[in-house]
Amino acid sequence: MSETPEEHGERVYDLFKRGSELLENGDFAAAAIPLEQARSLEPDKTSIREALGRAYYRSGRFGPAAEEFEAVVERAPVNDFAHFCLGRALEKTGRRDRARHHAVLAAGMRPDRADYRSFRDRLRAA
Repeated sequence: MSETPEEHGERVYDLFKRGSELLENGDFAAAAIPLEQARSLEPDKTSIREALGRAYYRSGRFGPAAEEFEAVVERAPVNDFAHFCLGRALEKTGRRDRARHHAVLAAGMRPDRADYRSFRDRLRAA
């Protein structure tokens, strides 16, 4: 028996909610599990991909984090936070030139964010 669209949506939401709660509670590796399941069901949902990227990043999985933030940026190119996070993940994987590009974009989109400007300036100086 297949699930209805409403049941599918509820299942995805429950997985996203569980993963987000684990993420907020600092259980980053555990958060990735339901978020990966949610992503497999709804790969185009940027909210899921962003949360999964954060879980990967915070658990030290910088390559997969960059992949998730890249997916968010592809679907939502004006998402300043995704550019910032993508830059941070790329820096951790040694791809400073690409990281610098995304840091500049994030800071340009949100010049009021001191953390974006600081990250951009640090990469420029490196």
